[in-house]
Amino acid sequence: MAEHDVHGDALAFDLTVRPWIPVLRCDGRVDELSLGDVFAQAGDLRRIVGDVPTQEFALVRLLLAIAHDALDGPEDTDAWSELWGNPACFVPVGGYLEAHRGRFDLLHDQVPFFQTAGLRTAKDEVFSLNRIVADVPNGEPFFSARLPDVERLSFAEAARWVVHAHAYDTSGIKTGVVGDARAKQGKVYPLGVGWAGCLGGVFVEGATLRETLLLNLVAADSDPDPADGGGDDVPAWRLPACGPGGTERAPTGVRDLYTWQTRRLRLCCDADGVHGVVLGYGDPLSPRNRHPLEPMSAWRRSLAQERKLGTVPVYLPREHDPERAAWRGIASLVAGQALPVDGAEPAAYLRPGILEWVARLVTERELEGGFMVRARLIGPVYGTQQSVIDDIVDDQVAMAVVLLHRQDRRFAEQAVAAVADADAAVNAVADLATNLARAAGSDGEGPRATARHSAYGLLEGPYRTWLARLAEADDPYVRRTAWQSEVHRIAGGLGDRLMAEAGDAAWQGRTVAVKKGTEWLNTALAGKWFRAALHRALGRPGTDAVDTAPDAAPETPAEAPA
Repeated sequence: MAEHDVHGDALAFDLTVRPWIPVLRCDGRVDELSLGDVFAQAGDLRRIVGDVPTQEFALVRLLLAIAHDALDGPEDTDAWSELWGNPACFVPVGGYLEAHRGRFDLLHDQVPFFQTAGLRTAKDEVFSLNRIVADVPNGEPFFSARLPDVERLSFAEAARWVVHAHAYDTSGIKTGVVGDARAKQGKVYPLGVGWAGCLGGVFVEGATLRETLLLNLVAADSDPDPADGGGDDVPAWRLPACGPGGTERAPTGVRDLYTWQTRRLRLCCDADGVHGVVLGYGDPLSPRNRHPLEPMSAWRRSLAQERKLGTVPVYLPREHDPERAAWRGIASLVAGQALPVDGAEPAAYLRPGILEWVARLVTERELEGGFMVRARLIGPVYGTQQSVIDDIVDDQVAMAVVLLHRQDRRFAEQAVAAVADADAAVNAVADLATNLARAAGSDGEGPRATARHSAYGLLEGPYRTWLARLAEADDPYVRRTAWQSEVHRIAGGLGDRLMAEAGDAAWQGRTVAVKKGTEWLNTALAGKWFRAALHRALGRPGTDAVDTAPDAAPETPAEAPA
């Protein structure tokens, strides 16, 4: 099959029928499908597999925009339930794509997909494809897939990177395009990253792509605040084609946000593929207080922005921390607060609207409490004034949806408390490492950091397994007690190893300053404090209660040299 279609003298690449989206089938095979085939075969597909994780997130949002528009909803949970129970729920998407296929032609001469026809710079420059391929950031590439330059892309690859550029393109000074009033002396100064790059991206995965799309298909009546942009919520291909420059407007809903045109670009190609790109800034969009419309991110209250703007509350996206595994932030997923009622103090954090939607489904019994999902966390880590992508966060937490139940909070509370148990144990191990280093007469910062890293690494797998099976218990408190015993065992074993490796100097010890004066600190005393800390935080192995006796230790780690 040819790489492209030819209509008269013009090239064409119809994304509705040409393969371009990489998928993982349920039988383990990797394939490439067209938009039409992705929806037709969604029940047999495991998930989208992008060239990089952020590409997967951007493509899922594209598919959701199509599904929302083709199905015109769902309006409420009843409409959603009908879709969930109907294996052929995506059949209407085929006719929808046929009706709009002209706007899904990547190479269309007038309205190329997600591009601006005729886009050019004053000098008619054509730039390297490195500008849109995220695994070759300008500067120092951090993936080895394409080194040192991207000279040519197939049309299928280029289509994926076009979608990704609107979602995640870096900031920085860009060459001005003809017709962009923001250009000064041929340059447009930084206007921020692509819209999805502002978010701490979160979506919910089911067992198949069909389940994933439906679980993230938020009902229209879930929006607590009507769209502030006015007008109908429509995706980019149902709006007039973008000209050069940007448009100052507010988004009208998720279909608009999922396809927001943050860039103006044009692919430069020939019959063999794409060899260059023209790229400029498009429609700017501030992330401030977009939580009523944008469901695929957690949000944090910004006191600094409130003071600056003189308004309360102000929420900004809660971006991912690459140093913190997703399981350690389970509270932001299952225990986020809803918007406050009038007169109440605004919540410090809001959990993602996607998870609020799944919480509604389980609370209204559209989903059984034991139904398993994965919360996927995907987001870039920008560096150097957001002009390059330094890293990409891709993590997940498997859980039963009962953890999201709005009324029955027992399971969520124990899941969050179990992370606190792990944190307490890690702190005890870190204090031990510091005290052993002090007893040996050396600096404790390096050993402390290493011990924390090791402890979290040992606890991560057991916690994920424990969380995935939490809903199997009638009483989550019993499972929490079992978890505390497991944490005690793991942390205790690591502590024993640290003491065994401490060396003769630590065993002999030395006099160190503590809050009550001085103490002869050696491995034996450091170990005594360590065991006391574990007992206070987790209870003693074989008991049900946490030991909070004041005489558990003669001196707590907080009073010790740590």
